[in-house]
Amino acid sequence: MDFDMLGLQPRLVAKLAEQGITAPTPIQTQAIPHAMNGRDVMGLAQTGSGKTAAFGLPMVDALMKAGVRPNPKCANALVLAPTRELAKQIADNLTAYTGGSHLKVALVVGGAGIVGQMKRLEKGVDLLVATPGRLIDLLDRRAVRLNETRFLVLDEADQMLDMGFIHALRRIAPLLPANRQTMLFSATMPKQMAELAEAYLTDAIRVQVNAPGKPVEAISQSVHFVAQAAKFDLLVDLLDAHRDELALVFGRTKHGMEKLSKQLAAKGFAVVAIHGNKSQGQRDRAIADFKAGRVRVLVATDVAARGLDIPDVRHVYNYELPNVPENYVHRIGRTARAGADGAAIAFCAPDEMQDLRDIQKAMKADIPVASGRPWEGEGTDKKRPNGGNGGGRRRFGGGQGGGKPAASAKPAGQRRRSGGGNRARSNGRAA
Repeated sequence: MDFDMLGLQPRLVAKLAEQGITAPTPIQTQAIPHAMNGRDVMGLAQTGSGKTAAFGLPMVDALMKAGVRPNPKCANALVLAPTRELAKQIADNLTAYTGGSHLKVALVVGGAGIVGQMKRLEKGVDLLVATPGRLIDLLDRRAVRLNETRFLVLDEADQMLDMGFIHALRRIAPLLPANRQTMLFSATMPKQMAELAEAYLTDAIRVQVNAPGKPVEAISQSVHFVAQAAKFDLLVDLLDAHRDELALVFGRTKHGMEKLSKQLAAKGFAVVAIHGNKSQGQRDRAIADFKAGRVRVLVATDVAARGLDIPDVRHVYNYELPNVPENYVHRIGRTARAGADGAAIAFCAPDEMQDLRDIQKAMKADIPVASGRPWEGEGTDKKRPNGGNGGGRRRFGGGQGGGKPAASAKPAGQRRRSGGGNRARSNGRAA
């Protein structure tokens, strides 16, 4: 199927063709026709499956056809995203779709100057992409009004719930007109999603192209059972096998990932780090350098688990397993983008066994073992504090080597897998 068969106007289809986008993905094929018919949509699809175009194209199409310019300080469409990186990715895509048209796209996120953002909103915008915290700031300053917003999108809604944005959403909802069209997209389906859908969607059509929480099939996964103290040496060995390929390394804490990036730099790797202590400018430059291949390793907390669309990422390492099972799927979804192959390698220390069990339960599948054997008697009765460094007693009896791949394991370059991350909490502010 081609995009013109979905009913999109020719000028928009031509704009997609200029970007080399000619065939819709499954989520786009299912969601776009319903959205163009004015239906509220709940879309469930894997990370990297093209959700942005699934909600963005019908919105852009409708605004192009309507030709209605926004009033001062108003936005005809609003897209909410949980992190700055994801919001910027969405804004970049919408800007590409609207190139050459009268439509204006604005991005408002924390970490950037609010005065400049207020000035951009003075004359009104067609498509406003925002993180909930910064949008609240602008609403409090009377810099923007939502009473004329015709379209609302909640992207990665599951992470909004996890990051504590539900209170910000409850403040925003009453400011929107009741007769708007709303679309909610997510890669996972936690229990709280039903409450969010009921509050925001009306007579919604649900489109789903995969079981919620399932990773992309093109990602080969594996896990190394390795002592916490031996993780760094194992990571260096694995990264060393593919120094010319892009790799993402996820961990839990800001300080831990900053330290890890410096340790990797000392080993001769071209590496940068992004986390909540970095300014928005630093984060943007780090991602730009990584995307351009000027650096080959990006070390990050979960701030990068969503919103990074870099097709050349071949390896994702879970240096520390996430303590939110759904985040594992999002992290490893940074590889195998746009139909490419990718590898996700997880490291599991003794006190991460319960995290691993939770991840496998959420995916309804076991992760193949690359080296070592599952730790016995660990992780069932206690949880490591967020950001802990493996304080649990390590059990080496029964054969857990100090963290090097087992002799029978394939060389590091053939075992590509994914990385862990830091659970974000932000009281309504983007990480």
